[in-house]
Amino acid sequence: MAFAFWSVVGLSFAIQSYLTRTEIGLPVTWRYAIGRNLVDWYVFALLSVPALWLARRIPIERADWGRRVTIHAAASAVFSLGWMVLRALVVSALQITEGGRVVTFTEAFTHALVATFFFNVAVYCVVAGYGHTVNYYRKSQERELRASELETRLAQARLQALQMQLNPHFLFNTLHAISSLMHKNVDAADRMLTRLSDLLRHALESTHTQVVPLRDELEFLGRYLEIEQTRFGPRLAVRYDVAPDTLEAEVPNLILQPLVENAIRHGIEPVAAAGQIELYARREAGMLLLRVWDNGKGLPPGTTLDEGVGLANTRARLQQLYGAGHRFEAGNCPEGGFAVRVVIPWRAAPGATA
Repeated sequence: MAFAFWSVVGLSFAIQSYLTRTEIGLPVTWRYAIGRNLVDWYVFALLSVPALWLARRIPIERADWGRRVTIHAAASAVFSLGWMVLRALVVSALQITEGGRVVTFTEAFTHALVATFFFNVAVYCVVAGYGHTVNYYRKSQERELRASELETRLAQARLQALQMQLNPHFLFNTLHAISSLMHKNVDAADRMLTRLSDLLRHALESTHTQVVPLRDELEFLGRYLEIEQTRFGPRLAVRYDVAPDTLEAEVPNLILQPLVENAIRHGIEPVAAAGQIELYARREAGMLLLRVWDNGKGLPPGTTLDEGVGLANTRARLQQLYGAGHRFEAGNCPEGGFAVRVVIPWRAAPGATA
């Protein structure tokens, strides 16, 4: 690629030289014009290698810019003189003629010194400027990559911290439920402890897993609901309205348990009558819709939702995972009761069929 670039530049100057000398009445052959100009620019190509190396090693930056500019100014003079020497050597070695006679090294060098010194300096500036541009671009790309990696690590750390909050929150609430049941039904409390150990084992094993298939999430939720149904008995009924094609969808790990816990705590527990919770999942227009509804009293008129740890944690996790690509809504329903609605991008879990 570099060879082609310098060849194109040399041929361009050869055409210009041929046409100019023809116009002023000093015509030359195409062979002469091409040969002389290719020699000139191939020497530039050779010297561009150390020029680019120096531009990479000593970039012009705000810090100590005066010394750096001085170094490049000196390097441009060396570059120009080096070009003259190499070109004169090539011209004398190839016995290139001028006006019917062979040009000597001294003649070629003296002519170049008078005619091309500052032009050569300008070529160095262009080459070094190109080197600086490439270096700045690479550094910019590296900074963006590092920033992206840091942002990803930060997001993962935040997600893990949010998920870790669920474990003690879930544990304390469940232990409180067991403690209450110990005074009423010891056998039921014992069964709850056994199921709780299974849940905690699963929760600890999946601490580093951010997303799981909906099927696995529902399985974990079912074990949690067994504990709650042991506690509430016939006062708690659960209805699943989950489309089969959503079971392999990717969902945040432990996303449903705090929503169901919120429904039980605020919708089922305060009411003496039988309560019901409905879990709903559908695929709609490239999105996965999840809804947890309870038939409790909902929010009193004129009040706003006071999110506890569970809902606030869920909202924060969704924001970290999906940004503006999700919706999280909670409030009273027209048919009565209270619902939390989560809409996230549809993604098939690894190994699942979309």
